[in-house]
Amino acid sequence: MTPSADPDERLRAILDSPTYRLAYEDIDLLGQEELRPLRLQLELLKPERILHEQGVHSTVVVFGSARVSDAETATARLDALEQQARTTPQNSKLTQELSRARRRVEQARYYEEAQRFAHLISKRFQQQERCDFVVITGGGPGIMEAANRGAFDAGARSIGLNITLPHEQTPNSYMCPELAFRFHYFALRKMHFLMHARGLVTFPGGFGTLDELFEVLTLIQTGKMQRIPVVLVGRIFWRRAVDFDLLLDEGYVSPSDLDLFTCVDTAEEIIGALERFYIDRATDGTPS
Repeated sequence: MTPSADPDERLRAILDSPTYRLAYEDIDLLGQEELRPLRLQLELLKPERILHEQGVHSTVVVFGSARVSDAETATARLDALEQQARTTPQNSKLTQELSRARRRVEQARYYEEAQRFAHLISKRFQQQERCDFVVITGGGPGIMEAANRGAFDAGARSIGLNITLPHEQTPNSYMCPELAFRFHYFALRKMHFLMHARGLVTFPGGFGTLDELFEVLTLIQTGKMQRIPVVLVGRIFWRRAVDFDLLLDEGYVSPSDLDLFTCVDTAEEIIGALERFYIDRATDGTPS
């Protein structure tokens, strides 16, 4: 490239050159494969610094399906499909949609229990200077929205750890803007779920929910993290979704492994399970 004779043009070319950017402002540089360790470090550092600045001392994690909706939304969807079924010939696709819609109406109870639980625990622990048992979710729809919404309804703060996906997941509007984070790496997101966790509450869900739950159980089982209460909500669902008795009978887990979690059905039972865990640890001399 032949240099311009005009000094002003040469100066503009220098100022516009990617090489002249400050390194921390160079998005092309930060996005390169070799810079992955730095990106990982940034995703570890940023949320932790902000949680410290916001005075968050401990959290309670809520996992569950993004596909569950509140009763009003689920009922409206079912009504619309039933109206469609009355005016159009029956077909397999519509039949399947109706079946899913009826199931969503049934599943709305999980949305309600997640919302009630988050409301109860947030009201109880955020009426003081310290921010303990702050509800933390994946920041998306479904059960995540319900938990953030329950804290919001209580006038309390809650945290959302959203994730970039091929089909972009919109964050729910109930988490606090100053405590809303977005991640690229699942691994770092999982770390932040557990770094301040004093309890885990898992509602029914699919692959993502099961992955998150069993990673926590594995970390506790192997002593890689301090034990926390793990509460599974929906006795019938969990009895069918995972045959824990089979795992025990086949010798793949020990009887003590099945004591790592408790199954319940209601928000009040979740609170009770968390209370019993910390009361029992206090009475047997185990640090809480």
